[in-house]
Amino acid sequence: MIDAGAPVTSVNGANVFNSDATASALLTGVYARMSSSDLNISGGNAFTSLTLLPGLSADELILFNLSNIDLRLFYTNYLSNKVSSAFDFWSILYPYIYYANTAIEGLSNVQARVSSDVKKQLLGEARFIRAFCYFYLVNLYGDVPLIITTDYSKNAIVPRSPKSEVFQQIVKDLIEAEQMLSNDFLSANITTVTTDRVRPTKWAAIALLSRVYLYMGQYKEAELMSTEIIENIRLFGLDTLNGVFLKNSREAIWQLQPVGDGVNANTGAGRLFNLPPNGPDNVRFPVYLSHNITNSFETGDLRRIKWIDSVVSAGSGTVFYYPRKYKIGSVISSTQEFIMVLRLAEQYLIRAEARVRAGNIKRAAEDLNIIRNRAGLSDVKTNSAAGLLYAIRQERKVELFTEWGDRWLDMKRNGTIDAVMNLVSREKGGSWNTNFQLYPIIIRELSVNKNLLQNPGY
Repeated sequence: MIDAGAPVTSVNGANVFNSDATASALLTGVYARMSSSDLNISGGNAFTSLTLLPGLSADELILFNLSNIDLRLFYTNYLSNKVSSAFDFWSILYPYIYYANTAIEGLSNVQARVSSDVKKQLLGEARFIRAFCYFYLVNLYGDVPLIITTDYSKNAIVPRSPKSEVFQQIVKDLIEAEQMLSNDFLSANITTVTTDRVRPTKWAAIALLSRVYLYMGQYKEAELMSTEIIENIRLFGLDTLNGVFLKNSREAIWQLQPVGDGVNANTGAGRLFNLPPNGPDNVRFPVYLSHNITNSFETGDLRRIKWIDSVVSAGSGTVFYYPRKYKIGSVISSTQEFIMVLRLAEQYLIRAEARVRAGNIKRAAEDLNIIRNRAGLSDVKTNSAAGLLYAIRQERKVELFTEWGDRWLDMKRNGTIDAVMNLVSREKGGSWNTNFQLYPIIIRELSVNKNLLQNPGY
């Protein structure tokens, strides 16, 4: 008699999957949450700080003033288990996995009253989100708890699963997502085709799957997946260098729509990285681009001109370089740029590397040259596998800098991180230990789950 149930006028766990509109809004809300604290340097569980913090850990960004304690810990590779949860990817990413698990369980319930097409798309989106988050967790922390239910009593004591097992789950989720997701970009109602590229499609699942296969060393599969994207000329094509990061760029496989105040809803990367005339400071503009990036471009590389800019400090005369992939900074402007998450150029570089490792040198060079030629560079001048792999690593460095921690993960994957960071850490005023390539688990998580073991070196 006293169990009255949920109010019929509110959306809650009991009724959110009773209609297409409320079920769709659940996943739409996840994307809004992902972009709502876009590169918020004050914390706020910023999902897109995957671009900022690993860039500080690597050799991409320089911290202007070391008094910013949280950023300094990443910059000097001196993290501990007491890092703020607002800057901790464990605390940032696992809630999204919980949202995805909630959606998967709710939509799979026989009592869910969601139309079949909407249900199929939303299940695909949820599996894609879960795979995306686990990809970054396993690459940032190593072995991590593999949680695929919403049962808190079980989740609270789950130990860390081996990386191989986590990667297997990522592949499983992405294969299922590919089969469920739409071929076309859909609007918020999940039924209307749109030009906005902000909901994952099957192509987003394929793109991430090609990257995952590359990381797993399954090069034939990586090549097949990237080829599917590259050959889909109906939706995708390389854009001009100035057009790559605009909203709905043809190069975009998946973007996030910035959440702003309506008059300045452009990207956090633009607001953070585009330095004002006075240069960096410790409040709104705390970072600038490292010489390790600016000096990596070949003579004549148009990306050095189009994607990097500089200011000269009036006080010291110091030249500060900064990333300018996103052109709109803190000025008031209508939304012109979306947050780029997955894009076509990476697929060419994935396929190039996969082809080299499979022994197809000629075709690999063709892929690499497509990216080089867009940047105004001539064809690569090597015909050896080792030389081409080095060229691909360099090309990834100058093509994908300050994008979703790619440089940090790439150095770990290629086994070059110790050689690079032994030098870079000294430049930063710190020192390097090979254990630092994995981030620590914060003490709060260790105290809650007694079955968790800390990463070595912390």
